[in-house]
Amino acid sequence: MTDKIINAIDAVNEQIGRCTAFLVLFMTIIAVGVVVLRHGFDTGFVWMQELYVWMHGLLFTLGAGYALRHDRHVRVDIFYADMPPRRKAWMNLLGTLFLLFPMIAVIVWTSFPYVLDSWQRFETSYQAGGMKGLFLLKTALLLFCLFLGLQALALLLKSIREVRRGG
Repeated sequence: MTDKIINAIDAVNEQIGRCTAFLVLFMTIIAVGVVVLRHGFDTGFVWMQELYVWMHGLLFTLGAGYALRHDRHVRVDIFYADMPPRRKAWMNLLGTLFLLFPMIAVIVWTSFPYVLDSWQRFETSYQAGGMKGLFLLKTALLLFCLFLGLQALALLLKSIREVRRGG
């Protein structure tokens, strides 16, 4: 049963990560378009500038679970890199329980009212000519917590399995 949960969480974050990776391509195309319009044609659109900034935010918030799945988060590897697998599992288990889960809880606790307020007002950009649907972008904060939290659960289960394995 544990393996099914781990595999399901891994599969979800793998798909989300692969989809969000395309945002890099779209961000680049739009950013180039903004520069060409501004410098080549002396014109521009606020919504275009906001679009690639929003994509950049989505890339990081939605891709966090994928990064954790592939162990790509920033870590001080002075000690961790040379640890045996069981000790790494202990570090991951303790770090997930005492650092990652509490951090996610704080983010949910503080951002939920912020996101809810944005949804209640159907908040839009404060810039004239800006993008509509700022409330949707702010929702990415809660999705960040969901996908990262799920991947943290998978990491915790993998770590427990490794610790129990021994050796």
